[in-house]
Amino acid sequence: MDKFYHSVRLDPELCKGCINCIKRCPTEAIRVRGGKAQINSKFCIDCGECIRVCPHHAKHAVYDKLDVLKDYEYTVALPAPSLYSQFNNLDDVNIVLAALVMMGFDDVFEVSAAAELVSEATRRYIETHQEQLPIISTACPSVVRLIRVRFPNLIPHMLPLNPPIEVAAILAARRAMEKTGLPREKIGIIFISPCPSKVTYVRSPLGTEKSEVDHVLAIKDVYPKLLSYMKGVGNESPELVMSGRIGIGWGRSGGEAGGLLTESYLAADGIENVIRVLEDLEDQKFTNLQFVELNACNGGCVGGVLTVENPYVAEVKLNRLRKYMPVARSHMGNVSKAVLHWTKEVQYEPVFRLGSNMMESFSMLNQVERLCKKLPGLDCGSCGAPTCKALAEDIVRGDASENDCVYYLRENLHRLSEEVSILADDLAAGGNGGQETLNILKEYIQRISSEMSLLDNKDDDDDE
Repeated sequence: MDKFYHSVRLDPELCKGCINCIKRCPTEAIRVRGGKAQINSKFCIDCGECIRVCPHHAKHAVYDKLDVLKDYEYTVALPAPSLYSQFNNLDDVNIVLAALVMMGFDDVFEVSAAAELVSEATRRYIETHQEQLPIISTACPSVVRLIRVRFPNLIPHMLPLNPPIEVAAILAARRAMEKTGLPREKIGIIFISPCPSKVTYVRSPLGTEKSEVDHVLAIKDVYPKLLSYMKGVGNESPELVMSGRIGIGWGRSGGEAGGLLTESYLAADGIENVIRVLEDLEDQKFTNLQFVELNACNGGCVGGVLTVENPYVAEVKLNRLRKYMPVARSHMGNVSKAVLHWTKEVQYEPVFRLGSNMMESFSMLNQVERLCKKLPGLDCGSCGAPTCKALAEDIVRGDASENDCVYYLRENLHRLSEEVSILADDLAAGGNGGQETLNILKEYIQRISSEMSLLDNKDDDDDE
């Protein structure tokens, strides 16, 4: 399986070559070349920021459609806690769960119920692994991938527990097989996701060899269909709710940390804030912290790009919904360690390393520093890279040239013009070496013509 599978994709036909995405990408994974954006799969962490900011809708997430329910004899829906925050005036989670069954699912297993199990397992893990503090949450796949490629020193601090989506899938599959007697391949475990990073996790999981989730649907696809079915849910509907305040709280920023029943935690949301916290953690700026919860989306999972509600409104709705719920309904009980714990270690992926070894990397880094001094330092994005440093790294890697910088190109053109003027004056004065001067002059004119052509092409790309 490709470890760089991605659910965030680019449609070149819709791309206009603007620089909104390259400026917002947290890992500088996007470049604009030839008037079109390109995504470097090694750098991308599927946070979905480019989907959020693209004014031309050229970025989109790949996920499954509702017709996958027809592929199985028995299907189980795994609703994310953030799904409940999308509806107005919802006061009973069971209405949503019953509507999912009416919509075509045979059973429902709340991811929030699995979240309560993970919260309990996390509390126990922190108690027995004090030397590993602070423990960093691994519930957000984008954050896990970010640490894997950019913050290798923090990998030992990651919580080695499966995310709630995986725990829910394992338990749901077991329950379905016991209930129906069907083999696993005839049972479809389908997650209803708020973000594309969960799709990537299912296709290329971290911490486990293979995910038990078979398909991933988007909340924005399920939401309009659920609305009509929710109106038909009556009081006679079976009780399907399995979670309480702790599990439902995972849908927003701070919910996971709140479930640990400790005040020694830090919770950050929004990928830029996450990066800042990880940098400070790497620099050991935080002391006496037990747990760090990080969510790539603003507001937590309620801010995922596959949701429909404003994340801050959704957070208020979630808080109101869980206000009168019991603290928790699910407990570990007979749940085995194998269900909760990673079965495979997460390895560092040095995708940002310039060279193939340390000596080569130092040499290339020196080249980058020299190039940065030549470039204007404006970080304007006109070259198709997000910063001048990123362009310098691209040049050293062989993916770009100095002439991609329009300011460097114009300065070079101006210098060539001045030299041509001096040679022309020398030729007009009838100085020695007239033929040699003429030949040099012709060469300079050809170079100017070439530079002008490059400049015109860049202007044309900007116009597009």
